[in-house]
Amino acid sequence: MIRSHSASKLWLPIAAISVLTTPLLSQSFYGSIVGTVNDSTGAAVPQASVTLINSGTSERRASQTDDQGTYRFVNLIPGTYRLEIERTGFRRHSVDNVIVTVEATLRVDVALQVGEVTQTLEVSSQAPLLQTETGSLSQVVTARAVQELPLNGRNVLNLVALSPGVVPQGSAEGSLTGKNVFAGGNYQIGGGMANQSATYFDGVPVNDSYGNIVALIPSQDVVSEFRVQTNANSAEFGRYTGGVINLASKSGSNEFHGSAMNSCVTRC
Repeated sequence: MIRSHSASKLWLPIAAISVLTTPLLSQSFYGSIVGTVNDSTGAAVPQASVTLINSGTSERRASQTDDQGTYRFVNLIPGTYRLEIERTGFRRHSVDNVIVTVEATLRVDVALQVGEVTQTLEVSSQAPLLQTETGSLSQVVTARAVQELPLNGRNVLNLVALSPGVVPQGSAEGSLTGKNVFAGGNYQIGGGMANQSATYFDGVPVNDSYGNIVALIPSQDVVSEFRVQTNANSAEFGRYTGGVINLASKSGSNEFHGSAMNSCVTRC
């Protein structure tokens, strides 16, 4: 009995270590917003209240700038946001139409103007010409492209070919019905080998261990947008020799919306 009791004590820490060392395969598909709040002279404005509002769901996040005037919002679902900044002695500053895409870090710097908090300065955000927050080479296939471009067989992965540096191979294009099991991921991305890219849906890998097969191709109706990363990807991605396809599902909003497919028997 003593020997059995000692063995059970020994197995407890071993089991705990094995759980802690289990690799986590989920990668992030969220976006981020970072920036600096300054005054009209360029000096940092610490302890400014920064509020981020999701325009589709009205979700609110609150933060404050640090001593250097910087702020950061992470783990943002792709969508359109509104940024509001307040500080005593300055006009309230709001930035509308801040579009966060999948796996993107957007910089929004703000210059506050002296005045009353009751006064508001509104700015319409514009997409920056150069992304300086990440060295990854990639392109986003937007929600409009996913929903409006014609797809043969409703295979959303056909749109991967819209990105520079992607070469479809054989049966990858068109409907996958009747194709070989490797057809879904049969793309050369960033000069890599075909069928050797990593594909994620909401951060979850959909590649099978057998030949790196793409085991799940989401319906066109549930995909919001996706990013095709061709080069210089961050360290969170691995187990591939081509590129990374990062799909994001629709997150929903406060407004009811949907789609329907009509089936015509005789005449439409």
